[in-house]
This record gives sequence, structure tokens and C-alpha cells, in this order.
Amino acid sequence: MDIEQRIARIEADRAIRDLKMRYLRAADAKDPDTMRDCFLPDAKIRFDGFPDFDDRDSFIAIYRELGCAPGIFDIHQGGTGVVEFDTVEQARGWWPLYFHNINLGQGTLTQMGVEYEDIYVLREGRWWIAQSASSRKSCLIHSVDGAGNALVQVMGEAPQSFG
Repeated sequence: MDIEQRIARIEADRAIRDLKMRYLRAADAKDPDTMRDCFLPDAKIRFDGFPDFDDRDSFIAIYRELGCAPGIFDIHQGGTGVVEFDTVEQARGWWPLYFHNINLGQGTLTQMGVEYEDIYVLREGRWWIAQSASSRKSCLIHSVDGAGNALVQVMGEAPQSFG
């Protein structure tokens, strides 16, 4: 690669990392419009514990219902991602995620270790998430009673579904 190609690769890597963090921050902020803008219209989304989504709008509809409900508080902490380029217009990324959820309606605290695997594409001068899949690696769920006492309900593998 010449110097211009190397600079373009570094800029693309940074744009992809910013895109993923923008998505995670939007999830925490209950900002479905910003989340939606991270994905291609026909993005394939396969998150462990959820149904498969073949477009961004069906995914965002479920997010609005579950993630934006009153009494739901989430933290999506991603980091130490790896980005590899297939071409100048396509890349793959792997991201570990620490997920923390407070659900006041169910009286639960949930922590999960999750691994994302994404495909990114460059279209219309910007990077988009074209495919995103997640697998849950660990899970800890506490139920909390009215007095604030927590009892471990799940420790180890995650239940079949979440939400």
C-alpha cells in the first residue's frame, strides 16, 4: 500500500470504530433514530436470544418496544474491537461487550458478556453496519425484592431468550 492507501485505511478503521460506538451509545441513550442510522436498510441482524431481523426497521421496532420501555436502563460497554478489511469497501469487526440491564418492571438486574461479529460496507461515502450477529458468552441475573434484596436466578449460560 502506498501512503494515501494507508491513510485511507486508518481513516476507514476509525470511522468503523466510531460507527460501532455510536450504535452502542444510542442504545444506552434510548435513541432509536441514531441506532437506525447505523445500519443499512436491508441489514441482517442476528442477536442471540432475539428473533432474526432482515432489515433495520424490524429490529428498531423491537428495540423501541423493549429497550425504550419505561423502567428499562441499559449499559452497553464495548471495547477492544478488532477490524479487518476484506476490500476497501468492506470490513469485518469483532467486539466484546459488557451489557448491564436494570428492569424495574421485572425487578431484575442482568449482566451479560456478549461477543459481536459485524460486517461493514462503504456506501454513499460512509460506513454502515450491513450484518451484525451476537453470541452471549456469560450471564448473571439477579431478582430484586421490594426490600432491595438480590437473589441470583441465573449464573453461567444465558436463558434462551432475553427481553
